[in-house]
Amino acid sequence: MLDIKLIRDNPDAVRQRLADRGRGDEAAVDKIAALDQERRNLITESDKRKALRNAVSKEIGALKSKGQDASGKMAEMKKVGDEIAAADQRVAQVDEQLRAILLGIPNLPHPSVPAGKDAADNPEVRQWGQKPEFAFNPKPHWEMGEALDILDFPRATKISGSGFILYKGAGARLERGLISFLLDLHTREHGFTEISPPFLINRDAMIGTGQLPKFEEDMYRLRDDELYLAPTAEVPVSNIHRNEILRHDQLPIYYCAYTPCFRREAGAAGKDTRGMIRVHQFDKVEMVKFAHPETSYDELEKMTANAERVLQLLGLHYRVVLLCTGDMGFASAKTYDIEVWAPGQNAYLEVSSCSNCEDFQSRRANIRFKDKDGKNRFVHLLNGSGTALARLYVALLETYQQADGSVLLPEILAPYLGGERAIRHR
Repeated sequence: MLDIKLIRDNPDAVRQRLADRGRGDEAAVDKIAALDQERRNLITESDKRKALRNAVSKEIGALKSKGQDASGKMAEMKKVGDEIAAADQRVAQVDEQLRAILLGIPNLPHPSVPAGKDAADNPEVRQWGQKPEFAFNPKPHWEMGEALDILDFPRATKISGSGFILYKGAGARLERGLISFLLDLHTREHGFTEISPPFLINRDAMIGTGQLPKFEEDMYRLRDDELYLAPTAEVPVSNIHRNEILRHDQLPIYYCAYTPCFRREAGAAGKDTRGMIRVHQFDKVEMVKFAHPETSYDELEKMTANAERVLQLLGLHYRVVLLCTGDMGFASAKTYDIEVWAPGQNAYLEVSSCSNCEDFQSRRANIRFKDKDGKNRFVHLLNGSGTALARLYVALLETYQQADGSVLLPEILAPYLGGERAIRHR
């Protein structure tokens, strides 16, 4: 949520930065400004009437103590009291309107974010490694998974519908091993504290990170309860300190967590429907940071490096791109996407997105810290995939496929696979 004081003091700057996103949200700035001015006028008039009522109440008391008639002033004050009640009621209505509008406005892009309309305008920051070369035509993962009997999409569809995955045998063990590998890496080498959060999340938590109310159609919700299936571990983990005031010496706080992620992908019909590129349920290990505002962009660079380390250890070629203003997520002020190379599709796949949301989410969730001067300030919240398993899984199968159809995985995964590296035809 944007700071209304920022909109009040710099409406033109806010309007321009929202316009850079190309979503049309800048039109809401005028509505916010008008409601904010009405609210302040109402409060000013209400305060004047309350001061008048207090003063006249003393006069009424004095008249009564002298046995004099105070009925006229009492009738006058009843009218004033009704006016105060009406003004206070309207202030509450305006507050609700302002909150509703503010909850629907995205974060402002950081000045270092390049202007652009969509993914085609995202500049490449760097690459790591080389694209693998094959003496044969590399197969896509869905063909490999069927041939190796480790992925069963038809039966997943029979159980749950399209957009779900059924892992089998060595395929299931690989998925489980990757989760453990990622958690071990981030906790042992990168300083994160492991969290195992609930997978069902209440509405306040979903609002806190920006999933609601804007993207309600993309979320899975329980029929009988105001609970949602986790779209990402970012949501429960970012809400751990909701409505809390942290000490400045507690920051930065690093958390990582595994959760399955559930997304309806509304409006994505027909996109990446083959295999496991775009699915309704996938596993992910997420990194979340609660950071000092002064150091949050250093923390973003570190978080991105932590996600890159996953792919480096696995020997997977990737590139890092900086999202332009038109391609950024709703809550983000700056985002790096890490895209891993998938040889079977001859394409890069986003496997991690690392974002600094600054105080956009912490305002919504009311997460503050007391600085060295004793002032309460909003923390900066960062999140990053460390990484998403489905696409990491795809890249591993397609990169390490062999001419005979088997897969020879990186040695670093062997301890997580019972000492085995190879997945072969049965």
